Amino acid sequence: MVTIMAAHKYYEVSENSIKKIRQTCPRCGEGFFLAEHKDRLTCGKCNYTEFKK
Repeated sequence: MVTIMAAHKYYEVSENSIKKIRQTCPRCGEGFFLAEHKDRLTCGKCNYTEFKK
């Protein structure tokens, strides 16, 4: 299964740099972003969860 991501949701491009908007998963590494929910951040691949304070 191939998933196509919309790059404008995950990266911010300025004149000379590219910045990640969302956090990456500490378990899965680069390329896997955490989904933002009302009270938590979650990885869809490994189910890693960080609760917001």
